[in-house]
Amino acid sequence: MDSSRNRGRVHRLLLPLTAGICAVALVGGCSGAGSSSPAPGSGSTPSALPAASPSNGGSGLQTNYEQVIKNVLPSVVQIVSGNDLGSGIVYDDKGDIVTNAHVVGNAKQFKVTSATGGTQLSAKLVSSYPAQDLAVIKLDTVPSQLKPASFAPSSKVDMGQIVLAMGSPLGLSSSVTQGIVSATGRTVSESSANGGTGATIGNMVQTSAAINPGNSGGALVNLDGKVIGIPTLAATDPQLGNGAAPGIGFAIPASMVTNIADQIIKDGKVTNSGRAALGITGRSVVNAGFQPAGVAVVAVTKNGAAAKAGLRTGDVITQLGTTPIASLPALSEALASYKPGQQVKVGYQRDSAKKTVEVTLGAM
Repeated sequence: MDSSRNRGRVHRLLLPLTAGICAVALVGGCSGAGSSSPAPGSGSTPSALPAASPSNGGSGLQTNYEQVIKNVLPSVVQIVSGNDLGSGIVYDDKGDIVTNAHVVGNAKQFKVTSATGGTQLSAKLVSSYPAQDLAVIKLDTVPSQLKPASFAPSSKVDMGQIVLAMGSPLGLSSSVTQGIVSATGRTVSESSANGGTGATIGNMVQTSAAINPGNSGGALVNLDGKVIGIPTLAATDPQLGNGAAPGIGFAIPASMVTNIADQIIKDGKVTNSGRAALGITGRSVVNAGFQPAGVAVVAVTKNGAAAKAGLRTGDVITQLGTTPIASLPALSEALASYKPGQQVKVGYQRDSAKKTVEVTLGAM
């Protein structure tokens, strides 16, 4: 479900390994260098890239594309997890690789191959954080030529920017597609079926760059050669039998990626998600006409945001800020756009009375 409120669907981009082989047959169809020790998440600094100008026109832009691919693709890897295949990004020169939680699944050990080829390497799980569909794995042996990627601040990402998606779609390693940033600030919910995490993720980057199964965990890169996000989900169109909706993909923003990855690498777990929480356990309810009607509070967390505001078991939440709330997924979506400490008005029903209370949001 994407945050534009158009009731589309999204699917994860993890590729079953055996299915990938079949897909290649039907349609004809990640790494290393540098000895510096950049700070986690900062990666290596790519060389200056030529920009297109009136004097060089399209040839300058093509040169820019080629240079970005040459600089960044060695930092993108292919990850094999059991019978599934996805992508990852070299995060630092110590062998840490960031990817999607749904790529690692329940596995603890992995096989990793650079996008530019070379020996297949073994890796182990550091930690997975399904709530934001991110994970870090670590190479057992760190190659001397390992090349970390460089990440761009999410505040620098704007609609219309040209981007390249790099990864292993349909098992085709070293694949690159191009598009633009179609939108920012999307809130997208992932299905929990078929290995999905069920995560609701805010501030995602929407892109027109073609991303397909196997791209999960790879890199969405700007023309400065910096990663602006991790491709994670693609929209599906029910009118096409839930087939992929062309040109609508979503990437977890780089600032969220580096925040979570830094915590996992430092502490072995996520200690501060940066995400807002009401501090309740809830369930979706329906009205007399069997239509979604809100979220019933099943329990409140002691000293949590809801408890401090006076919400209690049995209340039915119907609004958060200006957003109507008809179901638990809708509440998760709405909360994803807030930060801990922000104040928001919560509309709810207690018995037959409609009430409103201001809540200072807590943290997940």
